[in-house]
Amino acid sequence: MADRDRTPTHVVIVGGGFGGLYAARALASFRIPFTLVDRRNFHLFQPLLYQVATGSLSPGDITAPLRSVVHGFSGARVVQDEVIDVRASAHEVVLRDSGALRYTRLIVAAGSRTSYFGHGEWQRESCGLKSIEEALTMRQQVLGAFERAEKETDAKQRERLLTFVIVGGGPTGVELAGALSELARGTLKHDFRNFDPSRARVILVEAIERLLPTFPPVLSRKTKHALEVLGVEVRLNTRVTGMEAGRITLESAERGEEHIDAATVLWGAGVTSSEFGARIAAAFGAEQDRSGRVVVGPDLSVPGHPDVYVIGDLAHAIGASGTMLPGLAPVAIQQGQYVAKHIHGSARGPFRYHDKGQLAVIGRNRAVCDLEWLRLWGFPAWFIWVFVHIQYLIGFDNKLLVMLQWGFNYFTRKRGARLITFEPGPDA
Repeated sequence: MADRDRTPTHVVIVGGGFGGLYAARALASFRIPFTLVDRRNFHLFQPLLYQVATGSLSPGDITAPLRSVVHGFSGARVVQDEVIDVRASAHEVVLRDSGALRYTRLIVAAGSRTSYFGHGEWQRESCGLKSIEEALTMRQQVLGAFERAEKETDAKQRERLLTFVIVGGGPTGVELAGALSELARGTLKHDFRNFDPSRARVILVEAIERLLPTFPPVLSRKTKHALEVLGVEVRLNTRVTGMEAGRITLESAERGEEHIDAATVLWGAGVTSSEFGARIAAAFGAEQDRSGRVVVGPDLSVPGHPDVYVIGDLAHAIGASGTMLPGLAPVAIQQGQYVAKHIHGSARGPFRYHDKGQLAVIGRNRAVCDLEWLRLWGFPAWFIWVFVHIQYLIGFDNKLLVMLQWGFNYFTRKRGARLITFEPGPDA
């Protein structure tokens, strides 16, 4: 151990999401050398993926090249590769294409993936929203459905094409439902001749009794009302029990079993930890929770391994209230900054998450905001949502582009990225 203490610190960061990127930026400010490894060469601003999916923004508006974000520090290295294994005794991570990479400190920020709650077969019949590729696929399916409806002569088939079911009443589902309803009833209103886009059905399904369960009940009620004003059919206490090509089966106490013919099912119901968590657990003897998150200590390190940190969606970290911290971008950002300070030696005490509140957008001039000391909805909450998301975007160019695009969309009520970039597949 003494030999390692004399070894110059070199940090390896696995993952270029919010946690990994903010850890990298903080390490760069401390002049601590690091290598950032990610399968992609860009950082993705996931909270705005739904706007790519519904045509408000282009992929480049919500991404930033990893190299450009850390280029100001000569000790920063970015490797586009995938970590496939960890050798704890050798203090190495094994990359798929580049061999082994040695570390003195390891930060794992491998993120999460879409959860289908044990029904992997549903992935084939729905579209998730965790990556640029999924957002573009979702955009293709949504816009392609309207295009096919224009050519369809059978009324029943056209109705199926214009029925969109969104599974999950959290922020992703709410944002998708609001944006999709506005797309049909506003943006596309005058674009088709053989049918009225505003007759499209947007159905939002949530298994529990209210939307946005992490928000106060009053904001859940405001959200439901705002969506219904937009024409969204909100189904609470409703479970998905089956899914097949062109049809989804729901079950609730109120309606019983119900079959809905829908060409497009969008999945926003939940996430689970990255599969890389199992490798970390095996390599370091760490404990995992039921969702596969790695249980970490108060300083976000793996118990018994003070040189290994797990942060973001992959970490089972306990907050000051005694409950697990949620998988939110602000949590990952603060964890990344804290771990960098801990490595630098300037952190004071265990990690403490400073909750600055929650935001969810519903549509144009519609959002909800929970700042604990202040709860807002409607236009004031929407204005705060716009400001916060612009501030979190990485890179000046992205902020400027998004502000200009949002400004254009706001005043013209148009979406500027309504391209179907590849041929739609056959009807489901």
